[in-house]
Amino acid sequence: MSRFERLKQAARALKREIAALMLAARHPRTPWYAKLLLLAIVAYAVSPIDLIPDFIPVIGLLDDVLLLPLAIALALRMIPQAVIAECRAQAETREMDPSRVGRFGAIGVVILWMVLLALAASLAYPAFALTRAG
Repeated sequence: MSRFERLKQAARALKREIAALMLAARHPRTPWYAKLLLLAIVAYAVSPIDLIPDFIPVIGLLDDVLLLPLAIALALRMIPQAVIAECRAQAETREMDPSRVGRFGAIGVVILWMVLLALAASLAYPAFALTRAG
């Protein structure tokens, strides 16, 4: 099998896993804390905006390559095995529309950046105010 074919299979498997996570987030037997983490993961995964922009060398891909799989592994540990097996089976048979979740994910990332920017400004303002006054 060629490298391209393996990459395509891995992409399909990831898409199915994200669909299963979306289903698990709405499953009644999934614990609330796992639902919260799952919604954040799925929203971030399908969001067109990254927490760390991809154009930043090395670090930009860190969130996609390292943080997202670690978060998925943590979420999978929180979900009962029977629930995740049921959701994976459902994900095999139906197609998910990630556009709505992607918009919420993008909004969440933008809000996070705005909060971080406001925090940085509030921390930096006193230092700049003292420089002008003195």
